[in-house]
Amino acid sequence: MGAKVSKASQVHRFVVQEHHSRKLHYDFRLEIGGVLKSWAIPKGPSLDPTQKRLAVLVEDHPLEYMDFEGIIPEGHYGAGEVVIWDKGDFKLLEGEDPLQEFEKGKLVLELNGRILKGGFTLLMMKGRGKENWLLIKRRDEFSKKGWSLTPALTDEKRRLLRARIPPCEAR
Repeated sequence: MGAKVSKASQVHRFVVQEHHSRKLHYDFRLEIGGVLKSWAIPKGPSLDPTQKRLAVLVEDHPLEYMDFEGIIPEGHYGAGEVVIWDKGDFKLLEGEDPLQEFEKGKLVLELNGRILKGGFTLLMMKGRGKENWLLIKRRDEFSKKGWSLTPALTDEKRRLLRARIPPCEAR
C-alpha cells in the first residue's frame, strides 16, 4: 500500500503580478481550491520581516490568470499594464488544507519563487473586516533586513506588452 500524502506536503502555484492601474499595486495570488485566491498589496511583498504589508482580499480569479501579462484596455476592470513580478510554488508550513487555513484567516506558507523564498504568514487582521490581511516575511535564511522591491516593468518590457482582455472580469 502507498503512503498517505498529506495536503500540507502538496505543492501549489503562486504568482505576483505587478499591476499599473489607477495606483500601482501587486496582486498576490495563491492556487487554492481550484481558483486563485487573490490579494492586492499596495506596497508589494517584502523579504524584510520587519515590514508588514497590507494585503487586501479581492475576488477569486480563474487559474488561467496565472500567466496573464498585457495591457488591460480602458473601460475594462483593472485597466492598465500587468506583468508577472514573481511566480513559483508554495506549500503549507502549518495545517493540512490551504482552503481550511484560508477560512480560518491564517496561512503559514513556504514560497519557492524567483524572488520570494522561504516562510511567509498571511494573516487576516482582527476587527478590520474580512478583506484586510497582512503579509509578513518570516525570519529565515531568505529574509533580508532593509530589502526594497524592484519593479519588473521596465521600458523594454513595456514595449513588448500588447492589449489583452484578461480571462476574468469583475462580477
